Amino acid sequence: MAALVARRLSGLLRPLSRSVGTSPLQTRQLSLFSQRQPLFGTAAAAVCAPVRSAAAQPPRCPLLHRVSALVPSLTWQPCRNLTYVSLKKGKRKTVQSVTARFMRLHCGLWIRRKAGYKKKLWKKLPARRKRLREIVFCNKTQSKLLDKMTTSFWKRRNWFLNDPYLKYHDRVNL
Repeated sequence: MAALVARRLSGLLRPLSRSVGTSPLQTRQLSLFSQRQPLFGTAAAAVCAPVRSAAAQPPRCPLLHRVSALVPSLTWQPCRNLTYVSLKKGKRKTVQSVTARFMRLHCGLWIRRKAGYKKKLWKKLPARRKRLREIVFCNKTQSKLLDKMTTSFWKRRNWFLNDPYLKYHDRVNL
């Protein structure tokens, strides 16, 4: 483990040492101490030595790639924080997949079906199928994100005839 960390740190510091002011001649002299000089006793050793030395050298890659392995926040993280914008007036637009998959209650909570409730039902047990048919609430961060992805049209109160979610729209008796 310590050897792995030492190897990674030496790979990170190598480009930095060049920028500090060490000349390429000094760097080359230092690197000669760390490399093994092959002794060619046979023809087979002479053929295998360049292959071994090429495999021992680390691949040349930019500094960001070396650092990103140690610091994962530098790499790109997928996120869906904003929405679509109209081309004519520049207003926010609703992401249509949100309105198809989720339902917003008037109190601000979002509800959804469990994942996989339609997939490969023939191989699932009846108890699992019943659990998948349930409707669950989204948590606070998901609700905030879904509110950003929809416009005010989807946040207004709707009155439906025989609404099965009528008792869930208002949070009372908490």
